[in-house]
Amino acid sequence: MPEYRRILLDGAAVQVTVDGDELVAGDGRRVKTDDAQHLPPVVPSKVVAVHLNHRSRVDEFQIDLPETPTYFHKPTSALNSHKGAIVRPEGCKWLNYEGEVAIVIGKTARNISPAEAGEYIVGYTIANDYGLHDFRDTDAGSMLRVKGSDTLCPLGPGLVTDWDFHGKALRTYVNGEVVQDGTTDEMKWDMHYLVADIARTITLYPGDVLLSGTPANSRPVQPGDVVEVEVEGLGRLTNHIVTGPTPVRTDVGAQPTESEEVLSTALGGDWEFRGIRPPKR
Repeated sequence: MPEYRRILLDGAAVQVTVDGDELVAGDGRRVKTDDAQHLPPVVPSKVVAVHLNHRSRVDEFQIDLPETPTYFHKPTSALNSHKGAIVRPEGCKWLNYEGEVAIVIGKTARNISPAEAGEYIVGYTIANDYGLHDFRDTDAGSMLRVKGSDTLCPLGPGLVTDWDFHGKALRTYVNGEVVQDGTTDEMKWDMHYLVADIARTITLYPGDVLLSGTPANSRPVQPGDVVEVEVEGLGRLTNHIVTGPTPVRTDVGAQPTESEEVLSTALGGDWEFRGIRPPKR
């Protein structure tokens, strides 16, 4: 299966192909994979993510899925890359990993059927849909700061074409230990359904990304942790967690909270006080 990556090469963003342990530019320049400074493998105009899709995650939360999927948006300013640093702002505590498969659009899609959707997908990459749950009490509806804060959307390492998404293993590791272990077959809505559903009312352009959901056991990580997401046939996306250099400003906007809703989401769905938020003032 062909794999394409984007790296910073001699000061320019360059698309390269994978050739063993080397990356090859169109002009023949080569760089060792381990030495390359990776960029996100695609440049999307938008990143759309499904809330819940994996059965193990639904069971963990002890809830029922709706009849159709629901979504949220991650701004492109959240994009990050393979080997990039994930920034947990100073003053925040509840940053969770979520290993996922990312769908990449190859040509403009609008008002297409699930049966046609595969023709509009150029390939797949790996995502880690990090969530900053400290802001869950104020942004639960939009998930804007929870899922859209800077650096919280790493993609990579490469874009793989001709990849069959059926029956593929998905695992997340923290410091070398497996913390999520699922498969694409536990998704209620497959890749083609998700693309067709969004494209009913939102035009998808080449490079746009859809995140397809995470298995059970999303949990908090700490500065210094190394987080890897491995998907069968797509490789392994690696990132590390750092603390931001400045705290969240206190003179404007909602502040990080630590309610039962925040704790229950960050620490697991089987929390007796799940869904309880602080009273409105």
